Amino acid sequence: MKQTLVFGASLKSERYSNIAVKRLVNKGIQTEAFGLRRGNIGGIEVNTNLDKFQDIHTITLYLNPQRQKQYYKDILALHPKRVIFNPGTENPEFYKLLKESNIEVEVACTLVLLATGQY
Repeated sequence: MKQTLVFGASLKSERYSNIAVKRLVNKGIQTEAFGLRRGNIGGIEVNTNLDKFQDIHTITLYLNPQRQKQYYKDILALHPKRVIFNPGTENPEFYKLLKESNIEVEVACTLVLLATGQY
């Protein structure tokens, strides 16, 4: 099964990243979460260390472009097949780096993709 990593997962239930974790799980998608604080979202552990993750197919980003910069190398090292840039995370500089590593870039809303069956 294709595994998704929610990058920038928040423990606050009103945040889109939190909602995305829950909806991915509800759709039966194998889901992992990385955030600044350890915790749990709908049964999924939010990790603060990227070393645990492997075989990630899709990373769905919930960090603004300035905060993404410190994670460029980490995300590239995970070798995902695609990275989804949710609204507010658009980052042409990072698109270029990802494409140079043959990683698909998708500028979209994960919640909309899930709701419309396009995920």
